[in-house]
Amino acid sequence: MDLTPTILDLARKLTSPALIVDLGEVRRRYEAVRRALPGVAVYYAVKANPHPAVAGTLRELGCGFEVSSVAELELALAAGAGGPGIISGNPVKTPDFVSRAHAAGVRGFALDSPAEVAKLAKGASGTEVYARVTVDNSGSEWPLSRKYGVGPVEAVELLANARDAGLTPAGVTFHVGSQCVRAESWLDALGVCREVFERASGRGLDLTALNLGGGLPVRHTRPIPDLDAVGSAVMAYLREQFRPDLRVSVEPGRALVGEAAILVTTVIGVAERASERWVYVDAGVFNALMEATGGIRYEIVAERPGARAPCVLAGPSCDSVDVISSDALLPDVRVGDRLYVLNAGAYTLSYASSFNGFGPPEVVLLP
Repeated sequence: MDLTPTILDLARKLTSPALIVDLGEVRRRYEAVRRALPGVAVYYAVKANPHPAVAGTLRELGCGFEVSSVAELELALAAGAGGPGIISGNPVKTPDFVSRAHAAGVRGFALDSPAEVAKLAKGASGTEVYARVTVDNSGSEWPLSRKYGVGPVEAVELLANARDAGLTPAGVTFHVGSQCVRAESWLDALGVCREVFERASGRGLDLTALNLGGGLPVRHTRPIPDLDAVGSAVMAYLREQFRPDLRVSVEPGRALVGEAAILVTTVIGVAERASERWVYVDAGVFNALMEATGGIRYEIVAERPGARAPCVLAGPSCDSVDVISSDALLPDVRVGDRLYVLNAGAYTLSYASSFNGFGPPEVVLLP
């Protein structure tokens, strides 16, 4: 989302911190993903931005939802999605969520452990299950590979056990890591999935579905692969290496909402400390920009003109963890100046807390 004169004029009138969300851009990003991955079912990863207006906008376009909790399930249902339009890609779920999702008609769940097979067999008998496989996350700015996933041999064993437990082994799912900036990561992951399909066939398992997970990146400060190029390569690999009637799905979160918002924040303090310039703003890692702690580097624009110099950009709380960037480039900003964090639509709301009394940004919607 660009900081146009119209957006700038609106932002100046707002009390900060505020998140300006352009629902028109959400629509455009959804259509862009559909064009890049033709015929692939799109399920929005609700965790990226759970605002009801975002969910409602995507549902109007026919988008499905990927949910991991009762709260996210209820959001998807309230947006108008039925059970077939909802899946759960979290490999570890609460028993209550499993039973409530199954009762709502959700029929697709990921798993990566024998305990999850038993849980789903008890609370969602007969449902389709996908084995979450471990793939290389080194091309992502927010790796996810350590917490979840299994290798190809164990994946097949889990799917076979799921069949024996009364579940329906449908296929495989993976995640290349959030904000993946290496286009080849998807092809490497598909190679792992292909091995699972081959091994599964040898065990008498007829796998029919593949979930591409998330990870599609948005513009920040590093170059990112072209969405159409990634989609073209993925679709070509699927045509060449998998069955022609394969059911394919994808779970974009950041890719649908990241570039649809700008975070408006205000400078509340400046200081010189041990030869470093510090700039403090009213939107920090606890109430808006948590992903900064994991390596996401945002593009930040100041209204004040002048040469830019390195500074430490920090949030408003008393905690020393509340540092957005240790080497932000900003002009000689003063208390009261506005700063704008571009492409801040993903995870700014869902991670936000009111730690130290500093609340999440107010949401301002553009149609």
